[in-house]
Amino acid sequence: MSSIVWACWDGGGNLPPSLGIANSLQRRGHQVRFFGRAEMVGRAEAVGLRASAFTHARADLGRYSFHPRPTVFGYTSSPAVGEELAEIVAASDPDLVVVDAMFAAALNVAPRFGRPAAVMLHSFCYRLIGEWRANFTMQSRSRQRAGFDALPPLDELWGDRDLLQVNTLAALDGEPTVDWPHVVHGAPVLAAERRAVPVDLPWADDDPLPVVLLSFSTAPEQRDPATLQRALDALAPLPVHVVATTGGIVEPAELSAPANAWLTPFADHEPLLERAAVVLGHGGHGTIMRALRRGVPIVGIPGVGIDQAPNTRLIEAWGAGLSLPPDADATRIREAVQEVLADDSFATQARQRAQAFGSRDGADLAADSIETLLASKTSVPGKAPARTTA
Repeated sequence: MSSIVWACWDGGGNLPPSLGIANSLQRRGHQVRFFGRAEMVGRAEAVGLRASAFTHARADLGRYSFHPRPTVFGYTSSPAVGEELAEIVAASDPDLVVVDAMFAAALNVAPRFGRPAAVMLHSFCYRLIGEWRANFTMQSRSRQRAGFDALPPLDELWGDRDLLQVNTLAALDGEPTVDWPHVVHGAPVLAAERRAVPVDLPWADDDPLPVVLLSFSTAPEQRDPATLQRALDALAPLPVHVVATTGGIVEPAELSAPANAWLTPFADHEPLLERAAVVLGHGGHGTIMRALRRGVPIVGIPGVGIDQAPNTRLIEAWGAGLSLPPDADATRIREAVQEVLADDSFATQARQRAQAFGSRDGADLAADSIETLLASKTSVPGKAPARTTA
């Protein structure tokens, strides 16, 4: 049995798959303890995991007041949080540390751990390496503007760790854009949290009208009731049933629901996708992977996540859906959904992509990689594995 410290970022597409992998590890007898913001603790405990909040999770937020998303980058790049993690690792002496790929401050102190460190990425790596580098450059510049030291570049924060676990299919991530020997592709981790419960729809199972699943982010920093309302207004005149999940960050009562729509904060997407003819969403990796695995085409209205606009453009390039600009009005949204419903080629392309998934279990594959790293324990304090920068 090994002990693992997991430093997490509780973004909408980050925490649920991390919990799924941790549960797989615990079923194998390992002890996993999560550390993150207070908002994470209850969600981790609800699925049987140990979790604690960083005492200094909000210590530097005031110095990031200039940033449009201070609660994100005042945490993920905070020197105070990084130092606290280093102290936790030194005191608890785990066998391995897992760090979310977005968590720059935690990755920055990883060379001081003196034990293996794994980076956990819940999206594409090769396809988005330019976007990831730009994001970490922005985090570093924001940290300097807040009065702190700069961060190393991505090629060090990711490239010098012992494992970069990419939880997507290698076949979908394109050709390698970095020459890092420690990159391991698994599969999307599509585990659902306890709050994603099965729901009874108000329509008969044999109702012939197509179902549109409307699903946007669950991250508080991406709260956008205006886009949700535009999407509902766009779908109101169409002969469709709409299931809209508001992600717990927008209350259904804040929205004006048309007669053809049914709203709920959370729902298990798997049974909904069995009936859905199209998904209208924000382009999060987990959402598009769920839809593609079921062969359901997608209309994407990207949010502010670093990968969401590229993800929606990729879906369009594959012919499995359409990509809209973030400010698309109700008319453009309606036209896109009508086009996808009317043209069978979108569903055909989505079904073709579904064949790549097979029976792979992303959580188990990631747990396999972590166990391999635990078995080797090759990390030497201050010395990263050899790599070549592309």
